Amino acid sequence: MCVGRARRRLQVWRMMGLTAFSEALHIQNRLIEQRRLGSIPDTLLSLQHPPTFTLGRRRTVHNLLASPATLQSIGAQVHYTERGGDVTFHGPHQAVLYPILCLRELKLGARRYVESLEDTMIQLAARYGVEAKGRIPGETGVWVENRKLGAIGVRISGVLEYEQVTWKDL
Repeated sequence: MCVGRARRRLQVWRMMGLTAFSEALHIQNRLIEQRRLGSIPDTLLSLQHPPTFTLGRRRTVHNLLASPATLQSIGAQVHYTERGGDVTFHGPHQAVLYPILCLRELKLGARRYVESLEDTMIQLAARYGVEAKGRIPGETGVWVENRKLGAIGVRISGVLEYEQVTWKDL
């Protein structure tokens, strides 16, 4: 259950510097519970991580192509998450957004919500002269030619949605 407000509002938390994935997860969990209780509006957590690889529910560790020694040499951590999607790299200078939203209030289903995120990312890229595309069969996110510009991993719990949207450097 998410308790809504009569008027739509979005609260933005912008973390300065690098935020460890485990710390960001702790903050998200607190915000999710507050949103579920209706004590905060929909919220967007904006931050950057130190070198971090996250794996979704499918646990596709075989798609993590770096060896443990390589990961250690760059100071990268690996975290297993409950979101959808495959392996995603997060690092300095990448915008990572964690929306915590009540989809019921937005009147969006999961598929339409992900498509809306893709559309928004494509429109933002276009503002900077970058021609990006989404809706690639079997994939989520936004692409420039064969390079992924933005990743989306979604976790929906009840009617609350929270996930990561990651923008990569080209």
